[in-house]
Amino acid sequence: MSDELPDNYVGIKKRYKEYGHALSNLGMITKEIGPIDEKTSHLIQLAASAAIRSEGGVHSHARRALILGASPEELYHSLLIITSTIGFPTVAAAFSWVDDIVEGSETSTTPMS
Repeated sequence: MSDELPDNYVGIKKRYKEYGHALSNLGMITKEIGPIDEKTSHLIQLAASAAIRSEGGVHSHARRALILGASPEELYHSLLIITSTIGFPTVAAAFSWVDDIVEGSETSTTPMS
């Protein structure tokens, strides 16, 4: 997987420039207003991505958390602790998506912005 943003996302941002600008700033602003560090933020977003069964989101946030110093154990733990909330089948699917990153089939050295 490359560092490129999904075509649909890019298309919407081009079509609605002000909306795209707001989307680009939203993640940055929400991280800046609170005490949670960036690595932990990506672990939370990893868990949320798993909850909505977003393979791309899981890949993206796992990759970014690793770049920021998270261990593979932290990635997997962030999924294990939500099992009672989202269910084992969803956690198992997310594990396989994290495996893609940890085992190198979807690696990148630069997080998507």
